[in-house]
Amino acid sequence: MDQTTELAALRLRVAELEGELATAEARPVPVDRSGRWRATVSVALVVVGCLLAPFAVSAVWANRQVSDTDRYVATVTPLAHDPAVQAAVADRVSVAILQALDVPTLTTDVVDGLAAQGLPPRAVRGLRALQVPLNQGIEGFVNSSVSKVVASDQFATLWVEANRAAHASLVDLLSGKQGGAVTAQNGEVTLNLAPVIAQVKQRLVAQGYSAAKRIPPIDRSFVLVQSDSVTKAQGIYRLLDTLGFWLPIIALVLLAAGVYVAREHRRTLIGAALGVVLGMLALGVALAVGRIYYLDAVPSDVLPREAAASVFDTLVRFLRTGLRAVAVLGLVVAIAAFFTGPAPTAVRTRSALGRWIGSFRSGAEARGVQTGAFGRWTYAHRRILELALVGIAGFTLTFWQQPTGAIVIWTGVVVLVLVGLVELVSRPPGAQPTPAAAGPATTVDAVAAPEVPAVTPAASATNGDATVGAGHRP
Repeated sequence: MDQTTELAALRLRVAELEGELATAEARPVPVDRSGRWRATVSVALVVVGCLLAPFAVSAVWANRQVSDTDRYVATVTPLAHDPAVQAAVADRVSVAILQALDVPTLTTDVVDGLAAQGLPPRAVRGLRALQVPLNQGIEGFVNSSVSKVVASDQFATLWVEANRAAHASLVDLLSGKQGGAVTAQNGEVTLNLAPVIAQVKQRLVAQGYSAAKRIPPIDRSFVLVQSDSVTKAQGIYRLLDTLGFWLPIIALVLLAAGVYVAREHRRTLIGAALGVVLGMLALGVALAVGRIYYLDAVPSDVLPREAAASVFDTLVRFLRTGLRAVAVLGLVVAIAAFFTGPAPTAVRTRSALGRWIGSFRSGAEARGVQTGAFGRWTYAHRRILELALVGIAGFTLTFWQQPTGAIVIWTGVVVLVLVGLVELVSRPPGAQPTPAAAGPATTVDAVAAPEVPAVTPAASATNGDATVGAGHRP
């Protein structure tokens, strides 16, 4: 076929292609209505899942931290060592004991009894003059004894035992029931201090203050929570406690379904993760606002502000830990999804890491460290290994009793390091090991020969006789 015939055939083919293109452009483009529905459903599922995320964290806290006795005791145990709470308890106990002793009446009876024994009037006047300092001395002695008891390890043990015994009553209280060591009256959640008063009574008697034997059993209460919204809190608790198991599962299922339905899975996953982070921030803001509202609503004569702040912060500390952990986990997922995607920054980052790992591997092979068959097997299964590492990390965080933000970060760091090790050990099947560095050349074979450019058959045919090898001239 000559060049004219070949050119005519090419022109005819171009004309045919142009005709097909024009026909395709004239044909109406079908509208992908399913894409719109998928986008709408995906957005709805992700938004609902993100809105449920704060309630899911709160439900887990209500179900595990408040309903479970051991975890509740672990929550309130630090209050026994809190100075503000110790001061408030000591004040309540001291007032109860001094009222039971009736120190002014006691000292008056003593002075009158001595006067009836026929003491000189001058001595009687002196005793009556010492009555006020004597009252103050007895009150100081009682206050000192109470403070020592409250600051001792015995009080910490007593506090734990009292809260453990009262936990069932607290659950009844939050469930809407009444009675027991913990009660709610006029918006107050109170704890009975009778065991603490009995302990102080024993200490006073042991120190020689026999008048303390006159102290009868006293039921004095210590206000743990004071709010006019206890009834509302009971309703919220019952709801969260009921949904404590299912609400987190529902939120996760909605988020996963939203990501699965979306056409752009990676972008939707990033949006869902950031939405969960925003939900945790909203929960944190709600706790901060609720704390301010609560402290302003508690009368100082019912519960000192510092003690009320300590009680509030202690009761919600695991809730704050949980929301921080979930927020950090959301950030980790969003960052991981971004850097495994096609964004230019992600591609450049992965390329830089790949070059660094490849350089490290080449340096190790140059020193004779090679992975051999294990490296080829790891390369063939590296994706499965990496997914397994991510799955193990997910199960670890799921079954960790009290995961914190630091635990989430360190778990991510460990997974990242292990994935890097998998990539480092992996060795493509066709890769040749880098030869070890040799010493000075001592033989002719060690001298590198000059490179001779290879001659392809096409080039040989084009250049004709000019490409005939040297020494083979016709």
